[in-house]
Amino acid sequence: MLSAVSSDLLTYPGAGGARYPFVRRWQSKGNPLPVRAIQAPREKRIAPAGSGPPWHETGPAGQPFDFSAQMRRLLGDIVARTPEFARIDMPRILISAIQARGGRRHGLQARVTPLRFQHGRIIRERRGGADQVQRYFLDGHEFLYLLTFCLPRFLDQDFDNKLVTLFHELQHIDPDFNGDLRRHAGRCQYHSTSRRQFDRHMTALARAYLQSRPDPRLHAFLRLNFAQLRERHGSVMAIVVPRPKLIPISAPHSAAAPHNSHFRSSGTG
Repeated sequence: MLSAVSSDLLTYPGAGGARYPFVRRWQSKGNPLPVRAIQAPREKRIAPAGSGPPWHETGPAGQPFDFSAQMRRLLGDIVARTPEFARIDMPRILISAIQARGGRRHGLQARVTPLRFQHGRIIRERRGGADQVQRYFLDGHEFLYLLTFCLPRFLDQDFDNKLVTLFHELQHIDPDFNGDLRRHAGRCQYHSTSRRQFDRHMTALARAYLQSRPDPRLHAFLRLNFAQLRERHGSVMAIVVPRPKLIPISAPHSAAAPHNSHFRSSGTG
């Protein structure tokens, strides 16, 4: 068996001379996780319809809205109130965003990318070589999943769809929380054979969460769209990090560059 390679100094030479580290590290001080302002697509840059009902509390008006931080708090509460997600450890999930390229409301809403292979392995052996998952750290703390939202598209859905999407993505996480995705028997390895039944179950979980009477301030931001949040706060900020690479570690020197996605990730579209 191959041993895990985790040195920050080891890199894989990709196309065009680019080098991909086996480990990406950020520090709270000096090298923080990159935070960016999310922009509205050009075709949607119209005057927003106000800043939303004032009774939906989303934080101090005029101060940037931290999407990643607020989503982390909401998901933490969902996990704490949903027995089915009891084994999920939210601090090991990195909450990020990607900028939507167009103004379409349909398409990718969110995806969870695992940072381990099956059974929590760091390395996957294959014919002719092996691959390693690119690993992500913050202050020595390692993440096992990257949960990414497509903005503004996700925020421009209605409240019910936004909330149910969160349950969809959490459900894709392996029940053992080992860094892999939940796997199903049969052809649909990463999705249930019955999408309708899966959707009904996620809707029931979301309804049960609301019936548990969580603090409305946790999910109030989901009741506003992107334009309303930006009008109220001036900007919508989120952590934006590169998608993890799949890095060959024992392939011939002429091997192709690492894939942009190291293996299947869930996606709600």
